[in-house]
Amino acid sequence: MNACYTRELLDDGSKIIEKFKNLKLDGANVTVPHKEHAFKLCDEAKSISEKIGAVNTLVKDGSKIVGYNTDAPGFYKSIQSFTDINNALILGAGGTAKAIAFILNDKGIKTSILNRSNQRLKFFEESGFEAFTWKDFKIKKFDLIINTTPAGLKDENLPLHVETLGGLMSQSKYAFDVIYGRITPFIKMAKKHSLIYKDGSDMLLFQAVLAFNLFYNNKFKFEDIEKYMRYATVL
Repeated sequence: MNACYTRELLDDGSKIIEKFKNLKLDGANVTVPHKEHAFKLCDEAKSISEKIGAVNTLVKDGSKIVGYNTDAPGFYKSIQSFTDINNALILGAGGTAKAIAFILNDKGIKTSILNRSNQRLKFFEESGFEAFTWKDFKIKKFDLIINTTPAGLKDENLPLHVETLGGLMSQSKYAFDVIYGRITPFIKMAKKHSLIYKDGSDMLLFQAVLAFNLFYNNKFKFEDIEKYMRYATVL
C-alpha cells in the first residue's frame, strides 16, 4: 500500500478537524483526551459513537469527515471467549467505560457502573444504567467485572477497596482490565480468586483492526488485518 501511518501531537482538541484538513489526511485515530472533541466537530458520527458521545476514528468520505467508535466493538470482540454473561460491573466512569457500557447493553448484558464519586455518573443514569458511588454500593453477584480506571497502570493500587473487590470477585466468573502490558493488582486479585481474566491487549488490537478497515471502506477481511497487526505487536 502506498500509505503512511504516523503520530501527530494535538495540543488543542478543538482544532482536531482543522488539523485533519491541513494535513490532508484520509483517516486518523484519535486518542484521549480528544475523543469528545472529535465527536462534536466531525461532520457525521455513525453507529454506536452517537450514544457514547466520543469517536476514536475519523475517516474522510468525499467532502465529509465521518466519526466512528471502534473501542466499543473492539472490546466486545476481545471477550468472545467469555460465555454466559448475564450482567457486568464497570469500575470507573470515563470515556472507555461509556464505550464498554453501551456495547454490552446493546448485546443484552445488564451493565452497572461503580465510580468513586458522583462525578460523571449522571450521564450513565440518564442513559438508563444503574450507577453507584463507593458509598452507596452493596456487593452482589456480577458475571464480569471490568476495570476501566487507571489504577495499576503506574502503581500498585486497586480500583476499589480490597474488601469490596474481593467480595465481588468471590462471586464472579470473569475479570477484564483495559490496562495492558503489565500484570496489574486487579489482575493479580482475579488470579487469586481463580477467575478467567484478560487484559486490554486484545481490545487495543481489535479496535485498531476495525479502524484500519474503516480507512479502506471495509474492503479487507478482519482476520487478514488481525494476522499482520498481531505479528506487528510483538516486534
